[in-house]
Amino acid sequence: MKTATTGVCGTLIFLVITMAIPGVAQETEAPQPETYMPVVVADFEVILAKDKAEKSAVMAKHQSLLEQRYDLADSPSDVMMSGGRKAVQQGVRVKLPEGVSWSQLSVATAERVREKGIFPAGFRPLPHAKHAIGGMVFPQRQIAAIDQAEHRDLSRFDVDFDLPDHLTPEYPPPMFLSNRPDLGDVSGGEVITIKNYFGLLKGKVTPVQMEGMRLLLTPFPQQQFNQTDDRKVAEPSLGVACFDCHVNGHSNATFHLNPDTRPQQNRFRIDTVSLRGMFNQQIHGSKRSLRSVEDFTEFEQRTAYFDGDHVTAAKKGVHLPNRSDQVAMMAQMQNMLDFPPAPKLDIYGKLIPAKATEQELRGQDLFFGKARCAECHPAPFYLDDKMHDLRVDQFYEPETINGHHDVAVGAIKTFTLRGIKDSPPYLHDGRLLTLDDTVAFFNIVLSLKLNQQESDALVAFLRCL
Repeated sequence: MKTATTGVCGTLIFLVITMAIPGVAQETEAPQPETYMPVVVADFEVILAKDKAEKSAVMAKHQSLLEQRYDLADSPSDVMMSGGRKAVQQGVRVKLPEGVSWSQLSVATAERVREKGIFPAGFRPLPHAKHAIGGMVFPQRQIAAIDQAEHRDLSRFDVDFDLPDHLTPEYPPPMFLSNRPDLGDVSGGEVITIKNYFGLLKGKVTPVQMEGMRLLLTPFPQQQFNQTDDRKVAEPSLGVACFDCHVNGHSNATFHLNPDTRPQQNRFRIDTVSLRGMFNQQIHGSKRSLRSVEDFTEFEQRTAYFDGDHVTAAKKGVHLPNRSDQVAMMAQMQNMLDFPPAPKLDIYGKLIPAKATEQELRGQDLFFGKARCAECHPAPFYLDDKMHDLRVDQFYEPETINGHHDVAVGAIKTFTLRGIKDSPPYLHDGRLLTLDDTVAFFNIVLSLKLNQQESDALVAFLRCL
């Protein structure tokens, strides 16, 4: 059953009507062409049993897609992430269409690539593992850490995290504070939680920032993690915390769907970005381009946690943080999160020649020259606080793949490249598994015509940032 109205009042009336009808289905796998998510009610135990029974097939289908697109093998480089606990993965993982070479693609026009259907599938948008439903999906290490620390369950009964651990950020990531660069990693190698944050940060941040951290670690209801019958967790849940995704102020590669696009099948997967260097970023949100971290923090709590729907938020227990004594404090703490050290860079964000290799210096020349990276990622913080449309859709015919219709995405904000080696996978939806993939992607999409030696040099430079 669907509502024919699109206004708030109509949706609320529909909620009242459907709640009175036994046996109304909770959800449908068919794409929803409406602005509002369907408001539906069914017996929770029925949905739980159904989703559990279908889960293995859902994940097998998605795993098949990943294996068709990528080489998922563990191939570490000799470069470590900032915490020294995990090696940066190397090599292009996107698989080429049969009979096509990278050199052929690098000189082909977008029109020819589209006409011949030879755009690598791994360069197309990556669907959510269960796109028709969406929602946050956490990696197993985060699930285990929060369960051990807080006895709070972040696992879903309908879907699992999809990428191998070696293709995600190191865990737990280090946390650096801009007000105490002398301390280095202040996390002590631990996952910062509501249980240990005070001891770890005592004497290092102000009382305002400490309160902000408490709020960033406090769970609040979210679309799939709450107390209602249409949740996707077995037990009623307090919800999720900001740092469940942005663990230690960084990222653990948790993915979900962007809240800003409709209908449902056109929404795109969104990968968790790092909060490091927030103090130097002027716009926030992949599509919303919010103008302050305060705006972003408030919006996340009010509607983004609920697919951008204030009606659903009201139903499930929205948190409405006060701007002056909650949002401001959360923002103050986020603004203390620093980039990781980059010992090869000078104060202008450029390589110190005596500390860099010849290949890294060559990569820097390409970054600011032929590869044109600096046009959107200028030094020293390697972002321009603008939104850009790569027009990747000109390379392929839109298709519906595992529930996602991969039409044009439009403009996405520029992400900082400082500390980028710590933040796989790449691009807004995580479709690029390594920095090598990222260079190969832009080489084709921007017609840069880089050869293999130039691509390798550019990757070497990116690992220095």
